[in-house]
Amino acid sequence: MIYTYIAAMAITTYLIRMLPLVLFQKKIENPFIRSFLGYVPYACLTAMTIPSIFYSTSSFLSALAGLAIAALLGWQKKSLPVVAGAACIAVFVTERILALF
Repeated sequence: MIYTYIAAMAITTYLIRMLPLVLFQKKIENPFIRSFLGYVPYACLTAMTIPSIFYSTSSFLSALAGLAIAALLGWQKKSLPVVAGAACIAVFVTERILALF
């Protein structure tokens, strides 16, 4: 399943970057189209990642805790290892707390 996500993102990113070069001979001047083509890969990656976050843990609450911590630290521009590590720790701690109840 993970290889399907990787392949889909690779194809999507490649097509989004390649098609304008093939279809348009001149430089794209329209700022809306340039912005659209720049943000589509990020939108596709987000659309594939968010559902995986909620299905990767045994509890919705632990997934939500990890997502909240990751979003908060990402918003504060922390490095990727810090964000990923803190999110994993948040999920682990939340799972342990939920196991007590």
